[in-house]
Amino acid sequence: MKYRKGVFIVTYSKTKEGIKYLVLKRKLHWKGWEFPKGGLKKNEDIIKGLKREIKEETGKLPFNIKNFHVSGKYKYEKKLKDREGVAGQTYSLYSAEIKPSLIKIDKKEHLEYKWLSFEKALKKLIWPNQRRCLRITNKTLNKN
Repeated sequence: MKYRKGVFIVTYSKTKEGIKYLVLKRKLHWKGWEFPKGGLKKNEDIIKGLKREIKEETGKLPFNIKNFHVSGKYKYEKKLKDREGVAGQTYSLYSAEIKPSLIKIDKKEHLEYKWLSFEKALKKLIWPNQRRCLRITNKTLNKN
């Protein structure tokens, strides 16, 4: 079984109250909170795919994109009809800043969104690999 190539994008905004992280409430394939992520199309450049995913999931154009040179993979918990023959997904970790104005979520994938502090975002995220990625990103962003 093959793995779908993807990208995790810890998406944030710098505000007067500090860094706020965008989390999305997932409804497609599973239910719970995540940050923007997605699969890359065949032969798609990773930065082009990252920008496409952010635009699709938030309606925004990202800037200050950073590659953390962190990767991983996970298996899908169940077979997905729209991913026949795919066992799971690999990912590369990136962060991207977006403007904190109104987010236009993809209603097919998500129900709602929230801008949260690091601590609150960490508590909302369902999957350990996403919490790990948030910790890595937060540590780097708070050095600057």
